[in-house]
Amino acid sequence: MRDVAKSFGAVIANREVSLNVARGEIHALVGENGAGKSTLMRVLSGLYAPDAGFIEVNGRDVTGWKTTDAIAAGVGMVHQHFMLVPTLTVAENVVLGQEPTNGLRIDLARAIADVRALSVKSGLAVDPNVKVADLSVGEAQRVEILKALYRGAKILILDEPTAVLSPPEVRELWHVLRVLRDNGGTVILITHKLDEVIEVSDTITVMRAGRTVARLATADTTPRDIAKAMVGRDVALALDASPGIKITGENRALRADKSSALRSALQVDHLTVRGDRGTMMINDLSFTVAPGEILGIAGVEGNGQTELLEAIAGLRSLTGGQIMLNDERVDTRDVRGRADAGLSHIPEDRHRRGLILDYSVSDNLILGRQHKFATVTGLDRHRIDRNADTLIRQFDIRPPIAALSARALSGGNQQKIVIAREMGREFSVLLAAQPTRGVDVGAIEFIHAQLRAARDAGKAILLVSADLPEVLALSDRIAVMYGGRFVSVMDASDCDADVLGPFMTGAAA
Repeated sequence: MRDVAKSFGAVIANREVSLNVARGEIHALVGENGAGKSTLMRVLSGLYAPDAGFIEVNGRDVTGWKTTDAIAAGVGMVHQHFMLVPTLTVAENVVLGQEPTNGLRIDLARAIADVRALSVKSGLAVDPNVKVADLSVGEAQRVEILKALYRGAKILILDEPTAVLSPPEVRELWHVLRVLRDNGGTVILITHKLDEVIEVSDTITVMRAGRTVARLATADTTPRDIAKAMVGRDVALALDASPGIKITGENRALRADKSSALRSALQVDHLTVRGDRGTMMINDLSFTVAPGEILGIAGVEGNGQTELLEAIAGLRSLTGGQIMLNDERVDTRDVRGRADAGLSHIPEDRHRRGLILDYSVSDNLILGRQHKFATVTGLDRHRIDRNADTLIRQFDIRPPIAALSARALSGGNQQKIVIAREMGREFSVLLAAQPTRGVDVGAIEFIHAQLRAARDAGKAILLVSADLPEVLALSDRIAVMYGGRFVSVMDASDCDADVLGPFMTGAAA
């Protein structure tokens, strides 16, 4: 790709971008949120036509080709935000548009068999008969990857593929990508996780503000070098932080005497919660989070973390138990009632639970609080716009245009909208589910600083993250969740990946 440009109205996504990827390599495409990475790959995969520039694939000029042309040429893209039909099964989604037939009918049995075989071969385990609507976020991501592999992708573009995968699933995916590369295939990997870049890629292209700023050989660089190229300055990485108790000032006294009972901002007693398929996902769970404390939950996704936070937030019914917020029982209240009592919630799935994509940035920044911006005649647009301008500046949402629809922003900046709304108001307890998922290193540094500042201001934070270094870097205590229970709760100063790993897999439970 040479001198590629792409704009959407006043928003310039790509400007004179060049990208050179060889056959038989894994190439990482990195940059801050809004740098133009996803747009560039959508141009390559035929979803967007470039405004200018030249694109060549396998020696052929394909500038301006369509998605059907790209798929026929073996170019497949797995998007960061899923493009699945929720009412169809896994098998039906994977074969959609390329359904096997038996005479004039779709051969569904063959489709199921083919998808099951591909699932086993690729290590991306998923039941082909389950409806996509009933899948977890991680399972839906696997279906997207299977879709591309089913279509025979030889150039596989992956946009943040590991954001919702557990560590074992990530290792399986790396195996799939290396096999594809070793067989002459090409992989372009968009990711913000610099340890993944170092682990799996051969070469790297760095983008900043819509332009290409560096091309690096992975063997000759470090995460710090990549981060500096992305952001244009030195960045404090999560891996730099030493795990341990980080409570400062007067809040340190809350944790000083571990033998005494701590005042609880959040108290959960004997909680039981069922999942979407009727299985028990939370089993008689009790714990507390003190003011001025971050309790991090580590564990392989699918062990009840999602159900726990949704139950506390009021998005899921309890089977038993109770939830106390600042000594008030709140499990009988609705979502708004819990928010009014001081609960804030960063959901794990920003599209499903955090945003209305066709609403403007300013309107998304008041979701759940619109009653506080109401007048006798309707919404106070002046206050809404003033609120948006403040939060856009404070949380560095790009582009800083309050009237844009949330859909027009990159995934990372969509996440910043949710962070800004939930942390930019008064709260005493914050539920933070995957707060930096799909976010660049500069924004991760900023979000981590916001979480620590909230903790040091006396807020209680319950943190769930599939990123173990993030849990280690932020938490004061760490609970390992397995099978709907806390199988271990430890001070973060006593933890590292080797200590937590056996508990996360159930081996030490």
